[in-house]
Amino acid sequence: MARLRSKKLCSVDKANVLASSQLWREVVEEVAKDYPDVELSHMYVDNAAMQLVRAPKQFDVIVTDNMFGDILSDQASMLTGSIGMLPSASLNEQNNGMYEPCHGSAPDIAGQGIANPLATILSVSMMLRYSFGEAAAADAIEQAVSQVLDQGLRTGDIMAEGCRKVGTQEMGDAVVAALKNL
Repeated sequence: MARLRSKKLCSVDKANVLASSQLWREVVEEVAKDYPDVELSHMYVDNAAMQLVRAPKQFDVIVTDNMFGDILSDQASMLTGSIGMLPSASLNEQNNGMYEPCHGSAPDIAGQGIANPLATILSVSMMLRYSFGEAAAADAIEQAVSQVLDQGLRTGDIMAEGCRKVGTQEMGDAVVAALKNL
């Protein structure tokens, strides 16, 4: 994925304390030799958590284990204002992957019409871009989402003064309508 973006990869671990992270770092260094065009850096997870808040733009692609990834992705989601805005992907070497909203299925609010569908929609955009090579379709979805947000539509989790609160269905329908008008 880093090759498709800015060619910067940050590996996050806790190699100063955990033997498993020391092995992680060794493996990452070995794999990195196959990608000399990608700039690799390492960061301890506690520093990465702080840096995500302090200067998030320094990161492009982060690779880490599942536990650290779960923690960092939830923290990073708040940079967007809500965990309901953050798509996620778990990819293999061939860019096949599992795409989902960072928040998972949110069973506690299922069927209430209050879930923010944008992370799911943006996860589809990521799938199109990274697994299927359909950058134009991914760009269109992202543009449609931006247009809907620019129109002031908001689900409850991202509601702000001067905006109009909508439910799951209306937000999804608005993105589809914007996509059709591109």
